[in-house]
This record gives sequence, structure tokens and C-alpha cells, in this order.
Amino acid sequence: MTERMEKRFAALKAEGRPALITYFMGGDPDFDTSLQIMKALPKAGADVIELGMPFSDPMADGPSIQMAGLRALKGGQTLAKTLELARKFRESDADTPIVMMGYYNPIYIYGVDKFIADALASGIDGLIIVDLPPEMDNELCIPALAAGLNFIRLATPTTDGKRLPAVLKNTSGFVYYVSMNGITGSALPDPSKVGEAVSRIKAHTDLPVCVGFGVKTAEHARLIGAAADGVVVGTALVNQIAGSLTADGKAGKDTVDAVSTFVKGLSSGVRDARLAAAE
Repeated sequence: MTERMEKRFAALKAEGRPALITYFMGGDPDFDTSLQIMKALPKAGADVIELGMPFSDPMADGPSIQMAGLRALKGGQTLAKTLELARKFRESDADTPIVMMGYYNPIYIYGVDKFIADALASGIDGLIIVDLPPEMDNELCIPALAAGLNFIRLATPTTDGKRLPAVLKNTSGFVYYVSMNGITGSALPDPSKVGEAVSRIKAHTDLPVCVGFGVKTAEHARLIGAAADGVVVGTALVNQIAGSLTADGKAGKDTVDAVSTFVKGLSSGVRDARLAAAE
């Protein structure tokens, strides 16, 4: 397990607030702009970065993240270039944990052993691979854990008490609770139901439980963060990028600033989250 992730969550626990976890698609809308976005995230208040790996068949993603992946692929982004993004980011930031999120197919083609070695060398701390269930742990999860990478698993509202132990068995870093069924970017989850679900998962694990899918504003982050150890924001951030692009899909002069301003707002929300918990 990488120390960066443990240290970050321990520091946030001492601070008494949840983590702000921000997702963006590597290479969207181009390599250089996405590197600037990545570097801007911690300065704007992000605690953990989820780095999306573009893939041509992203079945769990809503239209916004699908379009981001297509923009990245069109711009020539590859898995190797996504690892390169992380490596370049690490030249100026040794502390912010990076989790790569995506699908197994590009990793399988790249080669599992080579990917794990290159991910570690690039400063990656963990993986979220949405289409690898616990039954396939030998494919990537077990070798990744053995090498020192966190393997972060998704739990959903339909993950019942019987299924939960299997989901948690080889999970490390944190548990990612998907607060509703469906695709990314759907409607806002009910904060009271999220609180119940987080408590249910915490009865089975000491890992932080972070909640995502549907968080769009600072107020959402505040309410969800009142119950969770972390708030994950993806679609809403990707929409900030999309909305700032030129008519032909290129980075605009305000692309990086749009993301920074948005993340600063979310950051204020998670910092107020414990106030919401006390209300």
C-alpha cells in the first residue's frame, strides 16, 4: 500500500473533514492542457486525484465522460501517455495521491506486469478498474496489491450484506461508494440514504468510505461530505472542461481557470461538511 494515500486520509481525519477527490480524463482536450488541469487541482483544494484512462467502450460512464474520452482519444491519448501525465505531475507534486480509473482492456493490451511496474514508476498510488469484479482478482488486483498499489473497489446500493465481504476482501486505499445505480452524472443522491449506506459499509471495514456519482455543487459536496470520508466529483468537473472549449473542441483561454474556480467552490463545500453533520 502506498504511504501517500494513508498519510492523506490520516491528515484529513485529524483536520476533521472529508477528502475532495476530483476526476478528470487524461488527455482531455489535449495532453498539455490536461497536465495543466492536473497541476491546478491540488492548488484549488483537491486532496486526491482520479486520473481517467480513455477507452473506446466506457460502459459505466455517462455522456459527459464518454465525450471526454473520445476527445482524448482523438487527440492521440494512450495509456502510456496517461502514465506520462502522472510522471510529469510528480515532478512538482510528491504528496497528492493519484488513482487511475478506467477499464481493464487497455491494461490487458499494455501487459499487466508492465503496467504495474510503469504505474509505480510514474507515481501512481491506486487503481479503480470498474469492469473487474472480485471473482477476477487474480487478473490485476492481487499482482497490483503485491507490488504496493492500492486497489479501490466500488460498492453500490445493491451491494448487500452477503456480497459486501467479497467486495471488501482485497480492497485497499478507500472504498468508493457509488451512491446510485446507473451511469455517471445521474441525479443527486439522497444524503440520508448515503449516510445509512456509509454506516453499513463501515461496519465491515476500517477503510475510508468515499461517495461519488451525482455530486455537482459545493452544497452537494457539503451534504454528502457530512456522512462520508470523501466526496468524489467527476462529471461536473468534466463538464467545466467541455463548456470552456472552442467550437472545434480545442482548449479555450479559460479552460484551466474554469476547472480551478469550480474546484475551489467544491473545496469550500467539503470544508463545511462537518458543520452540516452537526446540524
